[in-house]
Amino acid sequence: MYGKIRRKKGKKSMVKEKVTLNNETGLHARPASELAKIAMKYNCEINLIVNDKKINAKSPLSIMSAGIKENTEIEITCDGENENQALKEITEAFENNFGE
Repeated sequence: MYGKIRRKKGKKSMVKEKVTLNNETGLHARPASELAKIAMKYNCEINLIVNDKKINAKSPLSIMSAGIKENTEIEITCDGENENQALKEITEAFENNFGE
């Protein structure tokens, strides 16, 4: 974990945090589905930034097709309603390796 960053853009704000994927099998089908399920609970835009590529965290297929491997640095961005709660739950899921 590298810490949270909050930036202002007009009246909106965005929270983001960098994590490193520790799951030795990467973000394959099960953890990608778990991540998308968590993200879909929140009414905000949630993206993963990996190697300068923006990935919709609410789409398991987008997550899996990104081919995210172990030890990859991922920036999680949440923008909108409940963004802080969304970021907290998603970073906790990464810390717990999605239960694997």
